Amino acid sequence: MIKVLIVEDDPMVAELNKHYLEQVEGFALAGIVSNGAEALEFLKENEVTLILLDIFMPIVDGMELLHHIRLLDQSIDIIMITAARDSVNIQNSLRQGVVDYLVKPFQFERLYAALISYRERIQLIQDSTVLNQNEIDRRILSKGELPVGDLPKGLERDTLNRILAQAKLFPASFTTEEMAKCVGISRVSVRKYLTFLKDTGTLQGKLNYQAVGRPVTTFCYLKR
Repeated sequence: MIKVLIVEDDPMVAELNKHYLEQVEGFALAGIVSNGAEALEFLKENEVTLILLDIFMPIVDGMELLHHIRLLDQSIDIIMITAARDSVNIQNSLRQGVVDYLVKPFQFERLYAALISYRERIQLIQDSTVLNQNEIDRRILSKGELPVGDLPKGLERDTLNRILAQAKLFPASFTTEEMAKCVGISRVSVRKYLTFLKDTGTLQGKLNYQAVGRPVTTFCYLKR
């Protein structure tokens, strides 16, 4: 179980982050604190794997806390969830090894995708002693999983991330209809996203012939 500390000075945002976290399997809330000073005290007595961290907080802000954690050489990962969208804070966060950076306000699907990706990364590292280049690129560095830049006309990145996150949750292959029921959009729209993910090598598609009726295409996420 991945133990998570939420560091957020706005009680409503902290509660929302807690609610979102509870929707994702494999994560457990370790605690909620309102600034970096409280977080440092919490970390002295509690085991934490991941911190959901705001930047703008009183006493000790998020960047100061991140710096302290790195100086202490603690094995804690950080996902920034903040209103700070300036290049200086983003660059400094990335330089100190944050695994993701979410700008408020954000949609649940974006945090969901971040947590799923992080969970898979941790699981892969724990289960493997040696990784090949494909595994490092696609599942550690997230290179090649989804293309950057503009998507084809009619596709939205938030929806694409949502569908990809759901695809990772299926224990086996799934159909377009099953995905449509999970994400709550039409089969026609879902088919466009699944076709795109198949064409980019993120999903594998297989045509299955049945005794009666038209053949059905099933998809599965390629865990490389």
